[in-house]
Amino acid sequence: MIRVGVVGASGWAGASHLPALAGLAEFEVTAVATTNQASADRAAADHGVRHAFADAGRLAAHPDVDLVVVSVKVPEHAKVIRAALDAGKHVLSEWPLGVNADEARELTEAATAAGVVHAVCLQGYHSPGARFVADLLAEGRIGALESAVMVAAGDPLGGATIRPELAWSTDPALGQSVLTIMAGHFLATLDRVAGRLTEVSARLPRLHDQVLVAGTGRSVPSGVPSHVLLHGLLESGAHASVTVHGGDRAVPDGFLLKFVGAKGTLTVTPVQPGMFMHWADWEITLDGAPLAVPERYRPAPPGIPSGPAASVAAVYLEIARAVSEGRPPHPGFDTALRLHRLLATIERSASTGLSQEIS
Repeated sequence: MIRVGVVGASGWAGASHLPALAGLAEFEVTAVATTNQASADRAAADHGVRHAFADAGRLAAHPDVDLVVVSVKVPEHAKVIRAALDAGKHVLSEWPLGVNADEARELTEAATAAGVVHAVCLQGYHSPGARFVADLLAEGRIGALESAVMVAAGDPLGGATIRPELAWSTDPALGQSVLTIMAGHFLATLDRVAGRLTEVSARLPRLHDQVLVAGTGRSVPSGVPSHVLLHGLLESGAHASVTVHGGDRAVPDGFLLKFVGAKGTLTVTPVQPGMFMHWADWEITLDGAPLAVPERYRPAPPGIPSGPAASVAAVYLEIARAVSEGRPPHPGFDTALRLHRLLATIERSASTGLSQEIS
């Protein structure tokens, strides 16, 4: 049994991590932490958890915690991760790992030196649909891959209006944007299905210098992209075209993936409306004929609801296997660092107007 302490239990974790953990016999949530004791106590009571803290360091140091889950704002990731590493605890961090590639490198080096299990919540690597399509490509069901196309919604980031609780993210130094959050997750999913990008030519249009904070009548300056547009070369030699369009809808309006091979085409759309590709069940067709994702690709137990909770549960099951087998989980901080460097390369291409190789 892996004992878990969740930092940031009253936010995103309440809709994903805690429901996932409740359905996994390999884990027990023993502690939660939020920004103040009252909300921590409420979260603990709501989820039947013994320990509640207003300080992440105290949670990380507690002897009843084996794994620290970092589900706070991106600028706060590093502090919580370092507290967990200092206490010798395993770590699962939400994506992005840090505010930029330099911070991600420092955290990766620290986690490696600490000798603990370190993982990042990039659910696309464990998506049943992504794993199935990756196997179809590897089996040659469409022949040699020639091109991959991705079009996806990045709401609620990148639009002319932003929710009040997200207004802080219009500062590019804080690490949360349609590029870092949404495109990061989507490119990780593409990586799982079709392999690594080796070269990119990108544009990051910034359409809104001022963004309206919804319901307040005030605006804040914005230095983050509105959209992510790129053409790339995959390690297989296939070409990739990616469009992530920002917006201010309450939920995203879907995605389209198309993999064109020498002998056929695989097309992917979401089964459920309003879900990102790393959460959603995938509707897959091969040359127009539907293909069902076999049940063996679905690791989450049936009691965990589809969507965010099931996608996060798959990450936890990989962590449990890694701990029991004495190996690093995938994706770990090293994978997160590679993706941070990809995002930095996209930014460099956009700023120079030149195609960039990815080292």
